[in-house]
Amino acid sequence: MIRSEELAFLDATEQAELVRKKKISPLELVEAAIERIERINPKLNAVVTPMYDQARAAAAGPLPDGPFTGVPFLLKDILAPYAGVRLCFGASLLAGSVPDHDGELTIRYKNAGLVICGRTNAPEFGFLPTTESRFHGSCRNPWNLDYGTGGSSGGSAAAVAAGLVSMAHANDGGGSIRIPASCCGVFGLKPTRARNPLGPDVGDLVSGLVCEHVLTRSVRDSAAALDATSGPDVGDPYWAPPPERPFLEEVGAPAGRLRIGFATSSQAGSVHPECVRAVEEAAALCADLGHRVEEKALDIPQDQFGEAFAVLYASNMLRIMTAIEKATGTPLEPEQMEIPSWLMCELGKQYTGGDYLNAVGELQGISRRVARQMLDYDVLLTPTLAKPPLPLGSFDSTPEEPMKALETTTEWVLFTQLCNATGQPAMSVP
Repeated sequence: MIRSEELAFLDATEQAELVRKKKISPLELVEAAIERIERINPKLNAVVTPMYDQARAAAAGPLPDGPFTGVPFLLKDILAPYAGVRLCFGASLLAGSVPDHDGELTIRYKNAGLVICGRTNAPEFGFLPTTESRFHGSCRNPWNLDYGTGGSSGGSAAAVAAGLVSMAHANDGGGSIRIPASCCGVFGLKPTRARNPLGPDVGDLVSGLVCEHVLTRSVRDSAAALDATSGPDVGDPYWAPPPERPFLEEVGAPAGRLRIGFATSSQAGSVHPECVRAVEEAAALCADLGHRVEEKALDIPQDQFGEAFAVLYASNMLRIMTAIEKATGTPLEPEQMEIPSWLMCELGKQYTGGDYLNAVGELQGISRRVARQMLDYDVLLTPTLAKPPLPLGSFDSTPEEPMKALETTTEWVLFTQLCNATGQPAMSVP
């Protein structure tokens, strides 16, 4: 009999193999996950919407024969609707929002055999790179409970790091998979733009900045999950080219001699010595493995990039607020939202449709500029974050310091946003 603690830290691939070999049943696996969530989650606040009844019913019944049959899984409280279960986007304004259908990604998770046990903590509307919403409360880092998990997929990262589940849903519009992966010491891949579907409710989000995927403890789980979920949905406005072979077959395959550029600085701000050292050590390791490694700093018009990114984000926050006002028939007041969310809405009101389209064009131009600079490189190695994980409360905005969250974000998140704009895949590797 496998001990509960040992079972918790197997990756999803190995858990599924135990089910296939009938060494454990899906219901036993799910019960072990539920027991661990109930025991550990009060310390972490990673799971905010338990779905135990649905999970037990699914595990006890016939499950699809997929790569992860019987493996417990968590959905983030942003996107991936599940019929009959609240989807709040971390916001009290949406506390009563219950979708009447499954999203396409949710359907693909179910078809892969995953058993969904709950939803994970996320900041209000996924806006900040920390998971400390007024509605759900703070999510604590399993490695040090006084520290944050990053965001916006912080609940999923904490759940995977603490062994509540082996894999959890996440999404990324400016680093929201990679930031919490870095803070919690798990693996986080932001796939190529439009690799995973957003339908049926959404064609793309924020002009393609937002991507869906998972947080995992192993690379092979991330690859196998991408094999299970990627590909166009009916009516998608565009999609990524299909891979030449399954992603899982790339794991462990000979890489050849890669051309690797590395950068330890940013035009946008200073980088902590620990983050610099991590990149230098990784670059040295890659060189020892026989790859061509050299310093490579991308030339990006940083002010232009930051302004265009802000226009898209502020416009999207205004879109959310307008949709809520339309649905409720009532104008929103500042006290109904967190200070950073409200500030972004107010900023969004200053922009026109022309400003939005100009920002899209600016980011497309920068993307082409980056692509040209990457022609001689296979990989660009940078820090994920400009500083190590931050204590809880570091992003707290008050009426006296309304800009604190945005200022802290600007100093901390210097590297992740670029690949959301270019659409390139990017990962945070522990």
